[in-house]
Amino acid sequence: MAKIKFTQRALDYLKRRGLAGHPLLLICDDGGGKYSIKGGACSMGMMYSIIKLDHPDKDYPVVLHNNEGVEIYTSDYDLAELQDNLHLDYVNCGLELKNDSQLLDGSVMIGDGPALLKANYHVVMTESRNC
Repeated sequence: MAKIKFTQRALDYLKRRGLAGHPLLLICDDGGGKYSIKGGACSMGMMYSIIKLDHPDKDYPVVLHNNEGVEIYTSDYDLAELQDNLHLDYVNCGLELKNDSQLLDGSVMIGDGPALLKANYHVVMTESRNC
């Protein structure tokens, strides 16, 4: 069972940002996902984002269990990088994500899922060109 623990500081920050009461995603922001804010293949496992949704997304079925009442999901793909026993804290004006063995990201981004889907809807990947 995948688990995440939120500190009170992290919960307070999520409330201030208007995320409380919404389903959330925790993703490895590698630039390839439909909710990616930034990142690229070279950043795999180095940047993470929390995405606010209007309703759960079937592509992210893995529940991150917690005792804080936060409805948060991820995918098996993302969980491979996240591992288990996650900890989210608010430190030095940013969200800090750790697992039992290491700091994963000291500056977790927050994104609006519907807005990201809309913004990325017309993005078409093309061949890279020499500049």
